[in-house]
Amino acid sequence: MPSLDVNDTTLHYEDEGTGPALLFLHGWGTSGRTWGAQLPDFTRDHRVVTVDWRGCGRSARPVRGNTTAGVVGDLVALIGALRLDPPVVVGSSIGGTFATELGLLRPELIAGVVPVDAPGYWPSTQTEAQAELVAGLRRDRAGTVADWVPGWYAPGTAPALIDWTVRQILDSGVHIDEHQATADGYDPRATLPGLQVPIHYLHGELDTAIPLEVARTCAALTPGAGLSVITGAGHMPHQERPDQFNAALRAALARMTATARTAA
Repeated sequence: MPSLDVNDTTLHYEDEGTGPALLFLHGWGTSGRTWGAQLPDFTRDHRVVTVDWRGCGRSARPVRGNTTAGVVGDLVALIGALRLDPPVVVGSSIGGTFATELGLLRPELIAGVVPVDAPGYWPSTQTEAQAELVAGLRRDRAGTVADWVPGWYAPGTAPALIDWTVRQILDSGVHIDEHQATADGYDPRATLPGLQVPIHYLHGELDTAIPLEVARTCAALTPGAGLSVITGAGHMPHQERPDQFNAALRAALARMTATARTAA
């Protein structure tokens, strides 16, 4: 298993294919394996890197550094160590937050951002719900996760996919709960107008965890942003509607390339 030591932790990653670089970031508590339906398609003509960010999947579970700044710092180190040509960073859920913050802080390192059902400012409007979630994770982590995760998916989703997501989260380290404890303090709306890299939002039509209106609001605040809605999907459209998602992602990448050429 390829791994990389960065910032006092060890990250597992996978690096396949050749061509323009894509860096895929999973959501809270899962792993790079959630992009399994994207790899066969995009490794045909892209260099695709998936990483299990700290505390998750096959990576180490450090006590410290489980913050947005900590994960973004790890990504900066990863991009440098792998000598990635500026990648488009595709981030699911909180992975979309990491991707956006990377674009805001280090735009020279990346070619674009694709947030997928990213939380944006939503947790900052849900202070009481976030407090209840964090208390539940501390009191009964297994029960809280098992009750919460099914709501991420649209009606009719295969139970096996939901169960697999629950297992991944429970296998990850408890220190990633710090992301949930601090989520209500994050609101990117004031900084999005200053984003200097292309961005295209992908969002599940039926997402009840993060309403579609959040992506619409963030896109409206971000100069040149695009937005594509994945019909029939909830919070995890890359797993729920992979063919539709892959087509939407390819269209977003083509739009970013066209924008970059025009800017040049």
